[in-house]
Amino acid sequence: MKRAEKAAAIAAELERLFPDPPIPLDHRDPYTLLVATILSAQCTDLRVNQVTKVLFARARTPAQMVALGEEAVRLIIRPCGLSPGKSKALTGMSKLLLERHGGAVPKSFEALEALPGVGHKTASVVMSHAFGVPAFPVDTHIHRLAWRWGLSDGSKVERTEADLKALYPEASWEKLHLQIIYYGRQYCPARGHDLAHCTICARYGVRDRIKEA
Repeated sequence: MKRAEKAAAIAAELERLFPDPPIPLDHRDPYTLLVATILSAQCTDLRVNQVTKVLFARARTPAQMVALGEEAVRLIIRPCGLSPGKSKALTGMSKLLLERHGGAVPKSFEALEALPGVGHKTASVVMSHAFGVPAFPVDTHIHRLAWRWGLSDGSKVERTEADLKALYPEASWEKLHLQIIYYGRQYCPARGHDLAHCTICARYGVRDRIKEA
């Protein structure tokens, strides 16, 4: 099966399983989505949502985050892990939003990626889910599954993003990004992978890659 045909078949299966995937990070606006996405690095969405419930009760705007202060932020977000770096990023990012953007989250990749703690994946999440700009955020789930399914060579995240963008139309990127994440969590984990429960790998996976993973 050609790669484009396989990609289309996989998309159809994902649509069957997850026709309306929600954004897993609780948020109210672009700023709270940006904060939650920064906190999600090496942390589960469930834990992030537990922490942001407490954090957003005290700091839901850039001004409130700066006023709360790095140390207070660190203590609140400690359950997410990497709290010293993340608290510094959140307060620094919030300060720059006030200084450079009037407290608003900018609507460009360049401006977002210039903020502390904001890499390309985080910027892609915000641009896609907050502003509706075509983007295909690639996290560890998507990178792993694209490799297992033979849609990309697994060499680097940037290559996976480019390959998936080439295979799928822009209009599908936001939804497909979420569908792959949910599929990876429910059916195609990094460890304990079972082909009996992973229909996509069973039908379309590259066998040696599945065994290696």
